[in-house]
Amino acid sequence: MNWKLVFLLSLFGLAMGIATVYAISSKLEPFWWLAIFVVCAWLIAQHAPRLLFLHGLMVGVVNSVWITAAHALLFDPYMAHHPAEAEMMQRSIVHAPRLMMLIVGPIVGVISGIVLGLFALAAARIMRRRPAATA
Repeated sequence: MNWKLVFLLSLFGLAMGIATVYAISSKLEPFWWLAIFVVCAWLIAQHAPRLLFLHGLMVGVVNSVWITAAHALLFDPYMAHHPAEAEMMQRSIVHAPRLMMLIVGPIVGVISGIVLGLFALAAARIMRRRPAATA
């Protein structure tokens, strides 16, 4: 397991955690994540020749730590820039929105890690199918 690779790729999660508080809307966030997942999958396939799925899973889990921490610590600005999420949290049965973030964050991290793990497996398969360049 290449923990340095996992940590470095998880920094995308830190960047997104902060960016989604101030700059990236909920509507654009999935497109940013898709681009990040493609880049991460390619880097995992390139730098972690074994345990590709596990690397993707762990990047997703560590991403969720960064994102959950950023959203919980910057809760007020996050809610100010995301009125739909604020309204949804007010209508939920959990009356402690930060607690809900702390519970849901890791679950989302595992799910996104599974997706990233599958992307990494697909990237490795695509990269290995390419014919070698002829001189």
